[in-house]
Amino acid sequence: MSLQSQIYNKLNSKTTLDEFQEYFKQIFKIRGFQNDMVNDKMLMLMEEVGELAKALRKKEQRIAIDYDRFNEYESVESELADVFIVLLSICILEDINLVDAVLKKEEVNINRNWKI
Repeated sequence: MSLQSQIYNKLNSKTTLDEFQEYFKQIFKIRGFQNDMVNDKMLMLMEEVGELAKALRKKEQRIAIDYDRFNEYESVESELADVFIVLLSICILEDINLVDAVLKKEEVNINRNWKI
């Protein structure tokens, strides 16, 4: 069993965000991605968000889509996972704990006056 498989097998549906971030920190080192540039990851994130948009459009019959490439568009679930993974890679490169960042941001958001 490969090291990646051994590390992966520790994950399950109850894995915390901190645990995912630590998992990907290890996996990115194994895969040789630890020296990637943040700007490159940001471009990848935008690409993955675009692919997520394509997957969402695939479900909308009221929006035109290239049916010659229809089967190339991944599922919404798969594209969300890609967005999450690339987002975590940026957090890792920037040495940001995403849980802490979200908690800090929500402290700000709670005190905002939201109107719909």
